[in-house]
Amino acid sequence: MPYASIGGYEFKTETSQYYLIMVIAVLATFFAKNLARTKVGRAFIAIRDNDLAAEVMGVNLLYYKLLAFFIGCFFAGIAGALLAHWIGFLNAEQFSLSESILYIGMIIIGGLGTTLGPIFGVVFIRLLQQVLTVELVPLLEKSFTTMPAGFATGVTPMLFGLVIVLFLILEPRGLAHRWALFKAAYRLWPFSY
Repeated sequence: MPYASIGGYEFKTETSQYYLIMVIAVLATFFAKNLARTKVGRAFIAIRDNDLAAEVMGVNLLYYKLLAFFIGCFFAGIAGALLAHWIGFLNAEQFSLSESILYIGMIIIGGLGTTLGPIFGVVFIRLLQQVLTVELVPLLEKSFTTMPAGFATGVTPMLFGLVIVLFLILEPRGLAHRWALFKAAYRLWPFSY
């Protein structure tokens, strides 16, 4: 696969590709954050909250749902192209059911309907994955020597499922909501009234 290039400049090294991905991620986040402040964003929010009420208020459901689908596909296409250039190839085996569940878990844990939520969800899930696979699984395998080999690898998916269920029960609005509460409390800190 050819290297990603913009205006004749090729991003050959991993460092240059990383900076390209970060710049595009920041621009996409900026676009998504500001989209929520426009007429289109308000229509999206109205449809998300109650599509029947939005239709009664004059929002064209078909148009805005197709526009939301188009914008989502646009972002997914950009992300897929960047992933293809980063890895060098793509095939269907890279997108398994467990990866899809992991991506949905990232969105749920981060916070649905927010721009910052998926970022929080990715950081949280990847840190949790690192702790579980690097710290917990070897510790369990050393501690329980009588268990069959590889038993601890099944613990990681169970703990991911448990974390998602706990977030749905205890913090259904995700980490982005918790961050918004923290910011509001910090802004009012000495005067909590």
